[in-house]
Amino acid sequence: MSLAHAGYELEFGMSEDMTNEQTSGVSGRSPFHAIRAIDYTVIFVRDMAAMRRFYEEVLAFPLLRELSPNWIEYGLGSNTLALARPSRTAADAPTPPGSASLQLAFKVSAVEVDQCADELLRQGVALLSPPTDQPFGHRTLFFRDPDGNLLEVYAEI
Repeated sequence: MSLAHAGYELEFGMSEDMTNEQTSGVSGRSPFHAIRAIDYTVIFVRDMAAMRRFYEEVLAFPLLRELSPNWIEYGLGSNTLALARPSRTAADAPTPPGSASLQLAFKVSAVEVDQCADELLRQGVALLSPPTDQPFGHRTLFFRDPDGNLLEVYAEI
């Protein structure tokens, strides 16, 4: 099994040699085995203006399209990151302030981890953890977006 984040398998009780059948708990062929990638990720936002400024101006993500004032998409490689206000299909209560509702990890080269840290500091973004070489073979940097979501920039080292 190839783990997206090597080293987390111990934290979550997974073994590197576990198969899909062992991790999914489902025997037989599932139609969900046809899924090959995460196409897009949606962050439900509390403050659209602050989040848009952060992702466009601080992280400099390229705007893909704005479908409405309630849905904005950024293109990241072959993936899409969308900022959205909860709607009729997902009218969940907002995550309480100070609580992360998700963690996103963005892969760059090792030298770029440090460059990203410098740019975040230049933009006034507090670092939760400065660039650090982890024992599981990643150089990581952690910070939060305006809604409190945990963001990571990492490189394999």
